[in-house]
Amino acid sequence: MMTKLLSPAMRQAGMDAVMRGAGKFTRFLPISQPTLMVGPGSSGRLGEAIAGMGHRKILIVTDAIIAKLGLLGPLTKALKAGGADYVVFDRITPDAPIPLIEEGLAFFKDHDCDAIVAFGGGSAMDAAKLIAIAARNPKPLRDLAGYFKGLRNPVTIYAVPTTAGTGSEVTVAAVMSDPERKQKLVAMDTRVVPRMAALDPALMAGLPPAITAATGIDALTHAVEAYIGRWATPYTDGMALAAVGLIFENLPRAYHDGRDLVAREKMALASTYAGLAFTRANVGYVHAIAHQFGGLYHTPHGLANAIMLPLVLDYSAPAVIERLAQLAVRAKLGHERESDETLAARFIDGVRALNAELGIPSTLADLREADIPDLARAACKEAHLGYPVPRYLDEAGCEALIRRALPQEPRAAAKPAKRAKAPVRRPRKTVAA
Repeated sequence: MMTKLLSPAMRQAGMDAVMRGAGKFTRFLPISQPTLMVGPGSSGRLGEAIAGMGHRKILIVTDAIIAKLGLLGPLTKALKAGGADYVVFDRITPDAPIPLIEEGLAFFKDHDCDAIVAFGGGSAMDAAKLIAIAARNPKPLRDLAGYFKGLRNPVTIYAVPTTAGTGSEVTVAAVMSDPERKQKLVAMDTRVVPRMAALDPALMAGLPPAITAATGIDALTHAVEAYIGRWATPYTDGMALAAVGLIFENLPRAYHDGRDLVAREKMALASTYAGLAFTRANVGYVHAIAHQFGGLYHTPHGLANAIMLPLVLDYSAPAVIERLAQLAVRAKLGHERESDETLAARFIDGVRALNAELGIPSTLADLREADIPDLARAACKEAHLGYPVPRYLDEAGCEALIRRALPQEPRAAAKPAKRAKAPVRRPRKTVAA
């Protein structure tokens, strides 16, 4: 109630002070980094290493499609050759809901496992991390949401990402979907970072273009929000800039030619670098809003991020002109001799152009006007409880921002004759805006 009586300037000053204090704390958190194996065939090499760790039985958490395609083969072959016992839980679905994760936890216990390999995209990674925490901390999964809710160390985790987007192989976060409340919950714990991970581009070669696109922009969002947020450090800046440069250069290549293993490997590295950046520097309004889309509409997380990224950057730009300019230079969208204002605009335009090249829509088809107040309220609550955003929104401002993602009216999209008569410059300006 009191925060509503404060002016926007006073409210921002207060939240800035809290975020600065929290940022100083996060710089010194002991976050380990996994041993990384990189390149074609690295998933098999990881299996060889795991087999030598002396685990009683290993649970592989994945989805049915990965299992059916035989992508587990190099890993499981290496485990067998090394004498390691394992079982496979291959029921993970996108945005894995709490009941499904509970099934995975029961499977882990029934088979007397003592280690986990997360094999797949972000949902498999998140589910594996949550199983690892819950196996040692018996409590309802909802009670694990938040920061450091498990007293005991999680089970040892290894990771094999099959998409280049989430960066979960190096992050401290695990997301779960709560179907009852139609929302996403996030558990944060520095101890869920995997011990070892394999970045195997051969596993990503068959990804459909749409998934390549959405997960790639997910990685870009991690890097950008980490770079423009208030918890950025020289270390996270280096990781974020490296990720942005790699993504702008290699994501179109991987999208147009999925068998380009060089581009796939560089995208895998970019995803990891972005993960390292936002693990310490955190994210912002793009993620806060995207989580609400995922919880209510089951929108794929990467797609939700991709739609909201340019819109949030439009709003945030006045507070981070110089930072956006630096991103533009790293993305090779301009030259240092140009003004910061010009470069910042180039970067936001470059994000829109990249989305367009990747076939990503500028609006969310499922979004409904009636849902926007609740979406905005939940997004602001999530962001203001822990995201070091560069420029604060109130709920009305957040509603206006989300409203820009509403699908266009059908009648506005069905006037080809009049458009054809318009000057050529007009539609080009509209697309570039």
